[in-house]
Amino acid sequence: MELYPAVDVQGGRVVRLRQGEAERATAYADDPVAVARQFARDGARWVHFVDLDRALGRGDNRALARRFLSAAGVPVQVGGGLRTEQAIDEMLAWGATRVVIGTKAATDPALVGRLLERHGPERLAVGIDAKDGRVAVRGWTEVFDLTAPQLAERVKSQGARTVIYTDIARDGMLVGPDVAGARAIAALGLDTIASGGVAALDDLRAIRTAGLAGAVVGRALYEGRFTLAEALQCAAA
Repeated sequence: MELYPAVDVQGGRVVRLRQGEAERATAYADDPVAVARQFARDGARWVHFVDLDRALGRGDNRALARRFLSAAGVPVQVGGGLRTEQAIDEMLAWGATRVVIGTKAATDPALVGRLLERHGPERLAVGIDAKDGRVAVRGWTEVFDLTAPQLAERVKSQGARTVIYTDIARDGMLVGPDVAGARAIAALGLDTIASGGVAALDDLRAIRTAGLAGAVVGRALYEGRFTLAEALQCAAA
C-alpha cells in the first residue's frame, strides 16, 4: 500500500481541509515546497498536491504548482480543478508524475478517453468523489444520479487503471475512511486509493487489509495524531 501525504494549498499556503473548507495548517502553512521536502526527508515516496483555489473556482496557484513540481524531491500526484486538457497537459509537462482527472470524469467521458489515449493510464488517475454513494461534482455541490462504482466501471472501460475515491462526508472529519466504498471500486479491478477521513493508524491498517492500493492522509498528519514515519511503517506492514 502506498501512502500519499497531502499538501492542500489555498492562497499559496498549506491548509487543512474539512469537507471542502480550508483551515490554515499553522506551522506548516508558509512554504508548501518545504512541507514536501520534509515529507521526503521523513521517508515519503509520494506527495499529493491539491490546488484548492482552482478546485473551488477562486483562482489558482499555477506558479506555485510549477515550482512545487520542480522542487518537491519526490513524485507528485496532482489534483484540484484540473478540468481541461490544457491544464492537465501543463501539469504533466511541468513534471507531475500523475494527474488526477476530477469532475470531468463524470461530465465529459470523451475528455477522459482522449487524455488516456494521449498520456496513458500510468500518468493519470480518476478522482471519484461520492456523497451517500452518489458521484458529487463542482466543489461537491452537485450530486449525480450515478453511483461511484458505475463511474468507476465506465472509466475502466476507457482504459483507466487508478481511482482516487473520496467519501466527501468524511473528508477532513477524522471519522475514518469509507473502506467499503473504496473496496467496491477495487473489486472492479482498479487500483484504488482511499482519501478522506483517515484519523488513526488503525484506519491505515484497515485500508491495507482491504487490499487497496493506497491512502491519502492530510489532517491527521498536520494535527499530530500520528507521525509520517508511523504511517509509512503501518502502510508497509
